[in-house]
Amino acid sequence: MEKITAINTMLYLLVAVILFHLCIMLKIVPYEITWGGRLKNESEMYLFETISIIINLFLFLILLIKGNYLGRLISMKIVNFTLWLFFTVFILNTIGNIIAKTYFEKFFALLTLFFSILIWIILRKEKIPPYNKTI
Repeated sequence: MEKITAINTMLYLLVAVILFHLCIMLKIVPYEITWGGRLKNESEMYLFETISIIINLFLFLILLIKGNYLGRLISMKIVNFTLWLFFTVFILNTIGNIIAKTYFEKFFALLTLFFSILIWIILRKEKIPPYNKTI
């Protein structure tokens, strides 16, 4: 898979994830089945969902920069470092989702694992073809 394809796939998936979090905030999806069933009340739900949406929007922005959709607003070193952080978070989140209490949360292990794979594709180094010197 090409890096730009991985970036575009992540961007589309992030839109879906943000819409999902908005559905939780709008009570279309019950918050009791999210966050490992640990949320105690609506105010906690609004706090956690708001933070989640902000983090997803931040990742969306980083991917727009990495894909050269916005230009270089920040250094590519910072972009890559941030993506490595997200890669680590998604790996840990995959583990957390696997051991979650609800099957609903366990299902999201597939999504976070897929996100990890996509970020890995985005970050892997390009192989430079060997120099072909002809006489």
